[in-house]
Amino acid sequence: MRLTTVIALALLFLLVPALLVAFVFVQPRQIGLDFERVAYTDLPGWASADLMSARPALVRSCTKMATLPENRHLPGARIGGQVRDWRAGCDAIVAAKNGADFRIALLEHFDPLEVSLGSETTGHFTGYYEALLRGSLQRTERFNIPLYARPPELVMVDLGRFRSDLAGRRVAGIVEEGRLVPYSNRAEIEGGALAGRSLEVLWVDSPVDAYFLHVQGSGRVLMPDGTYMGVGYAAQNGHPNQLIGRHLINSGAIRREDMSGQAIRAWLAANPDQVQSVLNTDPSFVFFRQIDVGDGPFGSANVPLTAGHSLAVDRRHLPLHAPVWLSASHPDPDVPGKDVPFSRLVVAQDTGGAITGEIRGDVFWGFGDRAEEIAGRMDHEGRYWLLLPKKLAAAAAGDDG
Repeated sequence: MRLTTVIALALLFLLVPALLVAFVFVQPRQIGLDFERVAYTDLPGWASADLMSARPALVRSCTKMATLPENRHLPGARIGGQVRDWRAGCDAIVAAKNGADFRIALLEHFDPLEVSLGSETTGHFTGYYEALLRGSLQRTERFNIPLYARPPELVMVDLGRFRSDLAGRRVAGIVEEGRLVPYSNRAEIEGGALAGRSLEVLWVDSPVDAYFLHVQGSGRVLMPDGTYMGVGYAAQNGHPNQLIGRHLINSGAIRREDMSGQAIRAWLAANPDQVQSVLNTDPSFVFFRQIDVGDGPFGSANVPLTAGHSLAVDRRHLPLHAPVWLSASHPDPDVPGKDVPFSRLVVAQDTGGAITGEIRGDVFWGFGDRAEEIAGRMDHEGRYWLLLPKKLAAAAAGDDG
C-alpha cells in the first residue's frame, strides 16, 4: 500500500467522526407541540356555550373506554395516558343530567391546555361529512363502479406497538417472500387488480361520488328499492393521500382561492374525459364494510361520530377520545361568501390520511346537502385547547400542579 493511500485513509478515519458530529448538530431540532395549562375562562365562548350538545359525543368515548383494560393507553399521542386516568372524569360525565352538572364534571376533573407550536397557536381546520351515493348490490349498466371490501392479504401495521416514538404512525402492504411490500395503488386497482375476486361490497353509479366517499370515509347508499345501506371505512392501501384538489391547483385547472369540494365536482363534470386520469393521481385507496345506517359513521376511535362535535385529528400529536375546545369558523351554507365563527366542545374521535400536522383538525358535519355545503367549503384558520384529566394535564404542561 502506498504511503499516500495510508495517509488518506488515516485522514478519512479522523474526519468521519467529526463530520458525523457536525451533521448531527447542524440538523434543525424538530419542534413538537407545547402545552400550557390555562383557566376555563381563557377559552373563547366558554361561559355561554351549550356544553350539553357535546355530551353525547363524549359519553360515546367514555362508554368505549369503559370496555378497555385499565392499563390500556389511549390510541394516539401518549399524553393521553391510560384508561385508568380517565375513569373518574368519565364517571362524572356519564352521571351528568344537565348542563350545570356537565360543566361541573369538566371543571372538577379536567384542565384545559393551550396548544402551540413554538409561538404559533393558530392552525388549519377543514370539514367532512357523511356522503350520499346511489348504488346496487348487483352490477348493472348504470351501477358499475365497485366499492371493495378489505382484501384478506392486506396487512395494516400500527408502528406504535413496536416503538413508542412511532405512536400514531401506520403502514400497510402485502407480505411477499417474508417482506412487507407496498400494496396496489389506486390506478392499479381501478385498472382491475382486484377484479374477479368477489370483493365488491356493492356497486355505485359515479366514480366521482366513489372518490369523495374514499375521502370522507363513510356514507349512505340509496338502493334501488328506496332503502339506505351504510358503508364505513374498513382499511386503506397504505399509499399516502395525494388529494386531487392539489393536482388541479398545480395543473392550473382551479385557482387556489377558488378551491373547494364543489369546485372539484364542477370541474370534473365539465371534463368527463379526464375524470379517471385525475382520480388516479391520488394513489390512496379505501376499502369499505357495510354498517347499519342507524349507527351512523364510525371514526377511528371506533365510536359513532356526532355531527358538529366529532373531530378528526393527527393522532401523532393528540390522543383519541380526548375533549377539545375548538374556536374557528365555517362557511355559512345559506349566505355565499359569509363565514360563521364558532367556539364549542368537540371530541377527537377520528383520523384521516390528509389530516396531518400539529394544529390541524377536520370537523364532522353530519349527513345531507347542508353538511356537504359546509364541509366542502370549510378551509379556515382556528385554534384549539386540549382538555385532559388534571394529572395528565399537569404532566403534559411539565408542572406538578
